[in-house]
Amino acid sequence: MLKIKSLNTSSKAFDKDFNKFINKRIFRSEKVQNKVNLILKDILLNGDRALLKYTKKYDNYDAKKIKNLKVSQKEINNSFKIISKEDLSAIKFAAKNIYKFSNLQKIKDWKYSDSIGITFGQKCSPIEKVGIYVPGGSASYPSSVLMNAIPAKVAGVDNIVMVTPATNGEINPAVLVAAKVAGVNSIYKIGGAQAIAALAFGTKIIPKVFKVVGPGNNFVATAKKTLFGQIGIDSFAGPSEIMIVADSTANVDWLTADIFAQSEHDNQAQSILVTNSQELIKKVSKNIEEKIQNMKRKRIIKHSLENYGLMIKTKSISESKKIINLVAPEHLQLSVKNPSKLMNENLNAGAIFMGPKSPEVFGDYCAGPNHVLPTMGTAKFSSPLGVYDFQKRSNFLKCSSRAVKQLSINSEILANSENLDAHSISARLRRNLKW
Repeated sequence: MLKIKSLNTSSKAFDKDFNKFINKRIFRSEKVQNKVNLILKDILLNGDRALLKYTKKYDNYDAKKIKNLKVSQKEINNSFKIISKEDLSAIKFAAKNIYKFSNLQKIKDWKYSDSIGITFGQKCSPIEKVGIYVPGGSASYPSSVLMNAIPAKVAGVDNIVMVTPATNGEINPAVLVAAKVAGVNSIYKIGGAQAIAALAFGTKIIPKVFKVVGPGNNFVATAKKTLFGQIGIDSFAGPSEIMIVADSTANVDWLTADIFAQSEHDNQAQSILVTNSQELIKKVSKNIEEKIQNMKRKRIIKHSLENYGLMIKTKSISESKKIINLVAPEHLQLSVKNPSKLMNENLNAGAIFMGPKSPEVFGDYCAGPNHVLPTMGTAKFSSPLGVYDFQKRSNFLKCSSRAVKQLSINSEILANSENLDAHSISARLRRNLKW
C-alpha cells in the first residue's frame, strides 16, 4: 500500500510538522563537492585530455580523438531523417510558441532627459557567448533545448554552445533537431561537471563562454554553483516540484495524472496537494493507489510520493496562500473554480497554471512560457529563465553645461562627507575651479 503523508492546518503541530517535512529535501554533500573540485581542477590543468578521460569514464564513450566530441553537420542532417513527422511537427509547434513568448520579454534601451539637461538611461545588449547544458544519456529532452536556446537567440546571443552527454557516442535525434530549430551554433558530446568546467575555462575544442544555463544532476548543479563568478549561471537548480491547490470541483483523474507527471521525474521530485476538501484527499489517495500500477515509471513515482509527497487539508482555499508562499513552489497549479482570485494575490511561485484546463504539462512542453524555473524555495526571490537572462544592461549618463554646476556642487559636498579627496577635486574641476 502506498503511504503519502497528510497534514491538517487545524492541528497545533502543523507548522512544526510542515517545516520539518519541507526541509527533508535540502541536500548538502561534501563528497559531491570534493569530487567536483577535483574534476574542475583537472579540466583547468589538462583541458581536452581530461575531457576525453571523463567522457569515457562517465558516459561510456571512448571518443579516441578530441574532434570526435563535436557533433558533425552530417549527424544533425541525419537526425531530421530519423525522427517522425509528428515529432518534428511538435518540436516546431513548441518552438513557435516559445518564440512568441520570448519576443515579448526582451528588455529595450531607454533614456530620459530632465529640465536642467541631465540625460540618463539604459543600454541593453546580448551576452556574446552562452553555454547550454542539456541532460542526456538514455533520456531525451528536446524541450529543454528549446527552452534554453530560444530565449538566447531572441536576445541576440552570437554564439550558443550546447553540451550534452552521449552514451556510446549517440545523442537522441530529437535533441539534435531541436538544437537546429532553436539556432544552436555548436554541439559537443560531453556532460557532467567536466562539461561545465570546459565551458567556463575553455579548451582547444570547447569555446569559453560567459554564462551557462540548463538543468542537470547534482554534479552539474554543484559545478555551476562552484564556478559562479568565473561564469554567470541561471540558478542553483534542485529537484523538481509542484503544488496543486484544488477545491471540490477538481477532477480526481486529472489531479492524479498531474501528481504522477511531477513524481515520475526522479526520486526527489515533490508533489503537494492543498485542498479545503477532506473528501477530495480521500478520492485522490484512492485513485493514486488504483492507477499507479499502470504507470511505466511506477517505482520512481512510488518512491517520490512516499518520501516527498504531501496532502494538506486547509480550512479554506484562501488559507493556501500562506502555504504557497512558505514553499515557493517551482510549479503552482490552481485547480479551483476561481483561479483569478488567488492569482491576484502576491504569490511566490516559479510558474502559475490557472484552472484545471491549464496543467503544468502544457508549460513543460509547448505552451510558450519557459519551463526553466526556480526550485527549492528560491521563487521567493528569483524568476524563470527568460530573454533578460541573456541580456546585459549598461547605465549611461550625459550632462549638459547647465547641469554641470548643480551636479558638481552636490557631488563635491557628498565626496567631502565621505572624506574622498580625489572625488571632491574631480567634481570641483567641472566648475572650472582650481585644483
